Parts: sequence; C-alpha cells; structure tokens
Amino acid sequence: MHWTPRRERFRALLAGDGCFHPASVFDPISARIAADLGFECGMFAGSTASLAVLGAPDLVVLTLSEFAGQALRINRAAGLPLLVDADHGYGNALNVRRTVEELETAGVAGLTIEDTELPIAFGAKGKARLVPLDEGIGKIRAALSGREDKSLAVIGRTSALGMAGLDEAIRRGRAYEAAGVDALFFTGLKSADELAALSASLRLPLILGGSGSVGDRAALARARVRIALQGHQPFMAAIRAVHDTLKALRDGTAPATLPGLAPKALMDQVTREADYQRWLKDFQSG
Repeated sequence: MHWTPRRERFRALLAGDGCFHPASVFDPISARIAADLGFECGMFAGSTASLAVLGAPDLVVLTLSEFAGQALRINRAAGLPLLVDADHGYGNALNVRRTVEELETAGVAGLTIEDTELPIAFGAKGKARLVPLDEGIGKIRAALSGREDKSLAVIGRTSALGMAGLDEAIRRGRAYEAAGVDALFFTGLKSADELAALSASLRLPLILGGSGSVGDRAALARARVRIALQGHQPFMAAIRAVHDTLKALRDGTAPATLPGLAPKALMDQVTREADYQRWLKDFQSG
C-alpha cells in the first residue's frame, strides 16, 4: 500500500493552527469506527498494544515485531493517519533505527521515541528514569537516519516534566529540536503556566499526553498544541462490554435479550460487508 498521503495529512495537522484529539484505536475495527466518525487521526499506544496483543500491563514486555504487526493490521484496515507510541525504540540507538524502519513499513504516519529508561531497571523500585540527554539525542538521530519516507513524522517524546521538572523538559525539548525532530511530545503537564513556558521556549508543534485541566482545545491550539491525547477509554469500554456480556450469558441470560449489542447495520459497516459481497460477485460468480 502507498502510505505517503496519510502521512501528509498528519503533517498538515502539525502544520496547522488547530488542536485535535486523536482516536485511541487498538485493532482494525476500532480504527474503522474512528475513521467513519470523522476523527482526523488515530493514536496506537504502547499500553493498549500490550493489552490488545498480550493481555498484559504496560511494562514493555511487548516486542517490536508484535507492535509493528498490529500497527500494520490497523493501517491496512482504515485510511486514518496513525500516530504510534514507539516507547524507547525497543533498545539502544541501533534498535531505534530498526524500529523506525519496521513502523514505516507498517504504514504509520508518525511515531514517538521517548527518553525514558525502559524496561524499568533492576533496583529502580518500580520507578522509571530518564536516559542521559546525550543518549536521547543519539536515539533521535538514529530514528531520523532510519526514515526513508520523509513525510513520516518523527517525534521526540520526554517525561522530563514529571521526572525532573520544567527546566529539564525545556532543555531536552530544545536538544531534540536541534537534532531535527518534527514535533515534541510531553507527558506530565500539570498547569497552564508550564504549557505557556514550553510554548514560549520551543518552536516546534507540541503534542500532549494528557492535558488535564490546562485549557480547552482553543486554548491548547493558541499554545501551539496540535495533538492532545484524551486517554484510552475505548479499550476500557470494550473490556467492560465483553465482561458484562459474557457474565450475563454465564448467569443464564438468553442471547436474544442481551442489551447493548451492535445492530446488523453497524456490523456490516465496520466489517465492510458490502465491499466483500461485491468482490465475491465480481471474482467468484463463475
């Protein structure tokens, strides 16, 4: 498939003057639903990938090949520009380069590389740490080196706000800007003042992993925030729906009386039933 047009649409979001909430997607059906509802882009996070593929918490036990494989399934099913959380790039700088190659092949529109030491190190008592800044810069340079399609957005991500404070977050943001990233992703933002300082100190488009109560989309847009994540509620809602439906069946509820089931029209829409029936007629009619 030809992935560049959707990457260009994602870059247009970064280059524009609005702020958008991406759809949190985790499989082909959720991506199709998001596209049908008109979302401008999707977000495939490492946390939901671990849940969807392994049924495991977000402790970086998912492998690159598993993550890239699920991203490809999502991209193949829907034309939604997909931003993905590539965590720490699954290793050192050489692993980061390989990560970019695999995710570019899988069709993603943008990917983040973060400067957190992952998986959590022995003796760290469950607390993640930042990698040294030089190592973070090296990973960014490796990511950019691994990119062949220049329309793919490589985004520098840092957790420095929550781990080391505003000054360190700005220092790292400036360093990743200088290394050549296309946007900057910050987590741990706590106040409008922090956002104002980031916006004033940096020049690239901003992406926020949870904006809390720092302002509505218009206020975020004025601060040069182009993408603001809202969390991953769709996956949690899906878990609740499956749990409650299976429990009701286990408890003896008749299938015909179950509440909340998708009607046939919606099932046909999200599975692209009409397309498959047309292809059957065109290619299998004899």
